[in-house]
Amino acid sequence: MAFESAVPEGGRLKIVLGYAAGVGKTFRMLDEGQQLKAAGRDVVIGYFEPHGRADTIAKTQGLEQIPRRVLEYRGRQFEEMDTDAILARRPEICLVDEFPHTNVPGCARTKRWEDVLVLLEAGIDVITTMNIQHLESLNDQIRQMTGIHVRETIPDWMLKRAAELVLVDLTPGALLNRLDRGVVYAPEKAQRAKANFFKEPTLAALREMALRQAAHEVETSQRHDHAVGGHPGAVDTAAAIDADRERILIHITPAPSAAALIRRGRRVADYLSADCFAIAIVPAGGVDRLPAHEREAIERHLEFARKLRIETRLISTAPAQEDEAEALVEFAHRNRVTQIFLSKPVAAAFTRWRFQGDLISRILRLAGSLQVNVVANRGS
Repeated sequence: MAFESAVPEGGRLKIVLGYAAGVGKTFRMLDEGQQLKAAGRDVVIGYFEPHGRADTIAKTQGLEQIPRRVLEYRGRQFEEMDTDAILARRPEICLVDEFPHTNVPGCARTKRWEDVLVLLEAGIDVITTMNIQHLESLNDQIRQMTGIHVRETIPDWMLKRAAELVLVDLTPGALLNRLDRGVVYAPEKAQRAKANFFKEPTLAALREMALRQAAHEVETSQRHDHAVGGHPGAVDTAAAIDADRERILIHITPAPSAAALIRRGRRVADYLSADCFAIAIVPAGGVDRLPAHEREAIERHLEFARKLRIETRLISTAPAQEDEAEALVEFAHRNRVTQIFLSKPVAAAFTRWRFQGDLISRILRLAGSLQVNVVANRGS
């Protein structure tokens, strides 16, 4: 499955998406690189992770590979993509494996997707690979489903930055067969994999997530094309869509569950093509009036929201609990918000939010026609 969207300014990004190691993402990326080279395009490999897979390694033959940068960290040597060398070489197209990878300390940027963004801004086209479980907004769902906290993620807006998304699909049964035959990992690593992601029900669920995400991106792209395309009435259609646009408000508190609430709100906003706000209600006088641990938690959550490209606001009000509800709902009405996302109250150490249940009840009374979503805390 594949879709193409309008090419953003700068280089063109293509993401090869899968749901687990071994489905064939890197092979597909390299195969496309070979086809592009045969067509006369200037293609290089910026980073390639072989994992000992002979058929994949064979696909690199004849493709120029940019030497990796070697860094020392805690007495060990690590190899990372050399973004500066790629920029100096300035190819037309760069192949970059493992998009969500975290760079070793000492690199100019923390994440490989940030390096890719630098290449794109320099006008270099990039083809890269990733699995669905590394999408930031799915982080909580993946953890609930597998018990594994995926720490290497990319923000959803980066996926939407792609001009093209290609889903490489393989049935879970076929993937497990490849694992048993030693095609994916060496025997010892394969056994560890079977204890984690490589359980058939887990693989089936991950595959469904990948299929749904790809279908959603296709639908979003088609909706955008319909709204701004060259057919008669396109401008009026776009205006109508904007007038009916959903707007989502995420209520930020210091509670750890706020991170999961932000992901949930961002994902719903993406599915609805909605505007999204994250706001925190703070005492009169501003956030500095809060205890240090609450202030730090709120600032951390708001920074996380900004990384997901959510507009953030701090709203100062009187410390009375009812005023907080009124300030929240007043902001919602003023900004034509259609849905409010709140965390279900739990026993917490944040004393200022100990009456969260009362706050939610008051918001529900004041909300009127607004849809209020109270999201259960399932861990963070």
